[in-house]
Amino acid sequence: MTITLSVPSVDALPRVDAALRTWQVEGGPLQLHPGDVGWFQRFGADETARALRVWATDAGILAVGLCDGPDVLRLTTAPGVRGDTELARTIADDLERTLPDGPVSVEAPTDAALRPVLEAAGWRRDEAWTPLRRGLAAPVEHVGLTVVPVGPDEVADRVSVHRSAFANSTFTEERWRAMTASPAYADARCLVGYDSEGTAVAAITVWSAGAGREGLIEPMGVHRDHRGRGYGTAITLAGAAALRDLGSSSAVVATPSSNTGGIATYRAAGFDALPERLDLRRGD
Repeated sequence: MTITLSVPSVDALPRVDAALRTWQVEGGPLQLHPGDVGWFQRFGADETARALRVWATDAGILAVGLCDGPDVLRLTTAPGVRGDTELARTIADDLERTLPDGPVSVEAPTDAALRPVLEAAGWRRDEAWTPLRRGLAAPVEHVGLTVVPVGPDEVADRVSVHRSAFANSTFTEERWRAMTASPAYADARCLVGYDSEGTAVAAITVWSAGAGREGLIEPMGVHRDHRGRGYGTAITLAGAAALRDLGSSSAVVATPSSNTGGIATYRAAGFDALPERLDLRRGD
């Protein structure tokens, strides 16, 4: 079996999206989701294609990585080959050969054979992330906000909330439109929450991977002038309800374990915290 590493073309983005969708197995470890790639596409399709790494054979795609910045690779594999040591060693060799010099982190599912292979090569455990999951078999409770799907009239509010919620954000209306052109956005929803005075106070984007599969929250934020009023919990509930309407079996999200406020918000919205996942890091 010959495994090849490639950087896909823009035309191949739907094929990568389709592979990632089929890998979102209910109850499995949190992993790279088509919504992660969809959110990245706010930078444009060309930049997204350049950021992707695909390991494949003639039979199909085995693994996908997303260079989410200059020193972070977020990577997952098809569930059936996640424990394959030959694939793990091939990926590890390719990472050594292609990743930039200096410190770099790799995110991989907790059950991936790649993790012990990298640790044996000197990679060390690094930042801790807390995954959270909420099942969607039952209806989601009322949110307590006026929640509106984002269309042309709401884009400015969506962008304003995000830029306030996340320091140094570069999100713009143009980048929102680029994101919505992603193959993954065909099964996504972007929502804005308004308070009783009609002020945009919270926003969320959720990504379904198809009926019966896990859906992803990426991202959720509350305007900095309106925090501490339960709006994060309310918009998270709205996002979970949207994923249920899209057929998702559950809603998942991950946040740094140091983000205790974010974890509390998701738990208040009915999410259960799962065992931590640690990034692996090479270099100081």
